[in-house]
Amino acid sequence: MKYHLKRHLRRLATERPYQIIAGSAAALVLAGGTGAALTATDGAPTRQENTAAVAELGSRLGDTASRSEARIAVPSPSASPSASPRRSPSASPTASPSAKVADPDTTRKATPKPPSSKVLDYDYQAQTTYYYCGPAAVRNALSATGIERSQDTLAVALGTTEMGTNSAEDTTRVLNQQVKGDPYRTRMIPGTATKAQIDRLQADVVNAVRNGRAVVSNVVGDATDTNGGWHSFPGGHYIAVVGYQNDGRTVRIADSADPSLPAYWISTIDLANWMATRGYSA
Repeated sequence: MKYHLKRHLRRLATERPYQIIAGSAAALVLAGGTGAALTATDGAPTRQENTAAVAELGSRLGDTASRSEARIAVPSPSASPSASPRRSPSASPTASPSAKVADPDTTRKATPKPPSSKVLDYDYQAQTTYYYCGPAAVRNALSATGIERSQDTLAVALGTTEMGTNSAEDTTRVLNQQVKGDPYRTRMIPGTATKAQIDRLQADVVNAVRNGRAVVSNVVGDATDTNGGWHSFPGGHYIAVVGYQNDGRTVRIADSADPSLPAYWISTIDLANWMATRGYSA
């Protein structure tokens, strides 16, 4: 009996702590019960009492073992450094792909709307000869950008003769020779101005004036300004456009032909029709 008891205790020593406690207690009860059984005079009642006591103790020890097992199976978070919970990568404010911050250096900025009206600061000069309207218009336009050139100098560059200056292609070429960046382009209106050509003229004037440049127009025939003034150039004429109002629907003309009427307003539609079969530099 003692041999079996020792072997049972050795086996329990290899089990978990709560099993050792339970097993040891049970073994002690069994040993006590066995001793009592051996010394009792009336064996049967003693065995029954011991058996009941062992069963009750086993039940209590089983409950204790269950609670101990539960405590061992669910360790406290503070019991070990490794038990601390890991932070999910999404918990970091910078880990979320949706949390995008706009870079002020790379974000495209909206183009500001041009003013509804603008007139350039320019230095007016009337043409010095009857055929110098081309040089005078280019000269007045250049003065808005701070460039001063004489009409004679510009006449040579334009190839102007007593027959006048050939076309808007010449005024575009000379303007680009004087203004940095070659900003000017020639727009031709072969016949009666279309809506697209009128819209193009309006946009070109607004863009040029907004950037501090005047437009040079080659007109021919008759036109009436916004005040009812009549202007007639059957053989052709050059004028400078130095401003606009009403978002470009009306433009300001610097006219070198008559120093008593150096400037006037005309609608963009009338100006476009006035340039029919000719063109402009913008």
